[in-house]
Amino acid sequence: MIENVDVFIEKIKSAKTIAISGHKNPDGDAICSALALMKIIELNFGKKPVVIYDGNIPRDFDNVPLRKQAVYWEQIPENSKYDLYILVDYGTRSHLGGAEKFVNNSDFVVEIDHHINDDLVGNLCFDNTSKAAAAQIVYDIVRAGNLEMDSDIKDLLMIAIITDTGHFKFVKNSDVFIDSAQLVDSGVNVSNLMNLLNNKDKKTVLVESATVSKAEFFMKNRLVVASIRKPDYKRLDGRGELVLSLLAQIHGVEFVVLLKEHQDNQIGISIRSKTVPINQVAESFGGGGHLYAAGAVIEDTFDNVYGKVVEAFKDM
Repeated sequence: MIENVDVFIEKIKSAKTIAISGHKNPDGDAICSALALMKIIELNFGKKPVVIYDGNIPRDFDNVPLRKQAVYWEQIPENSKYDLYILVDYGTRSHLGGAEKFVNNSDFVVEIDHHINDDLVGNLCFDNTSKAAAAQIVYDIVRAGNLEMDSDIKDLLMIAIITDTGHFKFVKNSDVFIDSAQLVDSGVNVSNLMNLLNNKDKKTVLVESATVSKAEFFMKNRLVVASIRKPDYKRLDGRGELVLSLLAQIHGVEFVVLLKEHQDNQIGISIRSKTVPINQVAESFGGGGHLYAAGAVIEDTFDNVYGKVVEAFKDM
């Protein structure tokens, strides 16, 4: 049974202002778990938190429930102060983005996460690295606190689970299937959610397809590295999951790396592996993540980062 849910509930009840956010450039787990928490608190406690985000929310999620209620951090007044701030799926302090100043200015911080993190931000932590998605921990809290859920909450939790497991490719334990089965039995229509997520922009698909065709192979084809330079990065919607997924389907490929030139001398790295843990590779570049899906952002030239990434895999 998850502990300290009663403390969390009391903090919600006593708070006059509440904010929620995930990591910068939120993925499905971060944005959907945050929106689910917003609706859970509104439904059960009659209070309306604000969901704050930084970076880009992929267009895939334009049609998820309550998406339009998320607020870009620059639209929040500079001096905003919250009684309670909830971080969900944030990863590490460096991933807070523009929301960090609001977190630091809050009276009490709760974190709900499934990432490995040695620098915890929360005063109260619901962290479980065995979970495939932070949404599962949110679901645990709902059940432990006997809280109500409506169809929006259930759909959001299911979308978070589907996307963060790579449509169930990155499953850690059977509990993700148990949670998913319970959500389906409670009324979630998985087919409808899958169709809802088919919402990419044409330019995005064309850029990602071109990126796949130009990828380079190393280590007898065990490593493939794809690149999106700055002129095309603005057309990339999210983290380039289509690129990573397509390249991972190639026979013999073990590691997939996508380099994204956010701006001059700022390069994002997304790393995927089929069987060998690569989170330590991401950590060596100042990032982190899961065993088989991780990433980092490096302040350096594109060519230097490219060379360092290839070098990092040479003994794997």
